[in-house]
Amino acid sequence: MSLSERERRILAEIEHALLADDPALAKRIAKINRAGAAGHSVPRLRLWVTGRVWLIVVCSLVVVVLLVVAVLVA
Repeated sequence: MSLSERERRILAEIEHALLADDPALAKRIAKINRAGAAGHSVPRLRLWVTGRVWLIVVCSLVVVVLLVVAVLVA
C-alpha cells in the first residue's frame, strides 16, 4: 500500500525538520537506510543463523557424548 500525497508531504516535512535540527542524526539515519537498501543486512543475518546452527550442533554432540558415557559407566 503506497503512501498518500498528504503522508508523503508530512514525511518530507519531518525529514527537512530533522535535517535542520540535527544534521548528524539525519546523516546517520541516511547511512542506515543506504546500508539496508544495499542488502548489507542479509549477510549479517546469514552469519548469525549459521553461528546459531553450529552452536546447536555442538551442544547436541556434547549431549550425545555425555549420554554415551553415562550408559557405559552405569
